[in-house]
Amino acid sequence: MPSTRPKPEPQPAPLDPELRERLLAEAKSPWKGLRRALWFALTASGGIGLAAMAMRSSAGSEVTSGDLLIQLSAFIGFGLLLWRDR
Repeated sequence: MPSTRPKPEPQPAPLDPELRERLLAEAKSPWKGLRRALWFALTASGGIGLAAMAMRSSAGSEVTSGDLLIQLSAFIGFGLLLWRDR
């Protein structure tokens, strides 16, 4: 007569401790890599805009203060977000 006892399920292999820590960190702050890449790209965009305005100003062209303020605030604001997200 065959046994009606269920077969024990195989135990999963334990996770590598380094992989487990990375997965826990990702669960605590999802999309961190993508967020940091976005902050970096936007900070770089503000920096490039400021550099272009500085070159235009050094060539003798007029740079409006509103445009300069927008670029400066973007550079500082996104730089702070990048620094804070580390």
